[in-house]
Amino acid sequence: MENTMIQQVMTEPGKITFRRIPVPEVQEGQVLVKIKRIGICGSDIHVYYGEHATTSYPVTQGHEVSGKVVQLGGGVEGLHVGQKVTIEPQVYCGKCYPCTHGKYNLCENLKVMGFQTTGTASEYFAVDASKVTPLPDDMGYDEGAMLEPLAVTVHAAKRFEQLKGAKVAILGCGPIGILLAQSCRALGASQVLITDVSDYRLSLAKSVGADFAVNTSEKDFGEAMTEAFGTDKADVIYDCAGNNVTMGQAIKYARKGSKIVLVAVFAGPATVDLFTLNDHELDLDTTMMYRHEDYVDAIRLVNEGKIQLKPLMSRHFAFEAYQKAYQYIEENRETTMKVLIDVDPADD
Repeated sequence: MENTMIQQVMTEPGKITFRRIPVPEVQEGQVLVKIKRIGICGSDIHVYYGEHATTSYPVTQGHEVSGKVVQLGGGVEGLHVGQKVTIEPQVYCGKCYPCTHGKYNLCENLKVMGFQTTGTASEYFAVDASKVTPLPDDMGYDEGAMLEPLAVTVHAAKRFEQLKGAKVAILGCGPIGILLAQSCRALGASQVLITDVSDYRLSLAKSVGADFAVNTSEKDFGEAMTEAFGTDKADVIYDCAGNNVTMGQAIKYARKGSKIVLVAVFAGPATVDLFTLNDHELDLDTTMMYRHEDYVDAIRLVNEGKIQLKPLMSRHFAFEAYQKAYQYIEENRETTMKVLIDVDPADD
């Protein structure tokens, strides 16, 4: 194995460079992973444009990832060299109230690889074995790198505890919205309505299982829900767009006494109708990342054929073309779902 490796560094918004550094030494309880694929997500794009409030520069990105174990540190059990894996990118303290009560995704001191701490965008990455999740032998590295956003939507779907047999509405048809539509169906929802203003994205959502896909620039959201589900409307509404318009639609048209789950990240303070939220006794809930059990469920649902990931893979870029990947996303915003970086495409 090499003694040095290439690592991506975003030195400032919009500027990506590469540096050669030593391959990290594996400590007790760690594994060394040869990185294969990295996905670019919306939060990465915010970092690229200098719009991520909790990320400073320079930063090495990469949190949606797959790879292969190449070395085990002392005391590591349950993993072996050559094994396909993904990495769960949360770095938590293990001592605060959420951590000690099973909700480490809400750690008071939470850091995420690629944002507040070093990400995986390098040829090798040393990481605590506890953050490494094995992939099935027959799962590709492309799919493995998409388990992180899928785990987000699996966790979000579960925020509505009566999902089995439920009628679900989803506002926003980006990668998270489409993965959430599939997650809700896979976890037992009876019907899913998804909305957007892009016919391309709506068509894609329909092709992977959404029952109803409605362009809200052409049809009122409330009317669309009534047409799809009848006068009782949806049992739960998930907001995957995260703006005053979509949250306003959700509050205005939700069935009285039902639930709204905010999945998207608002860019700033919201202006929403809390009078109607209160008057209709609506539950406004939120969701934050995932926990290990969500990864386990995500892998299972993909293996069972209940989640399709390939239709969301827009394009691959070589590791050294990281900057071109962002330029491509900028030039093809409407039609781009998931762009993948091929750190090491050999021996896939």
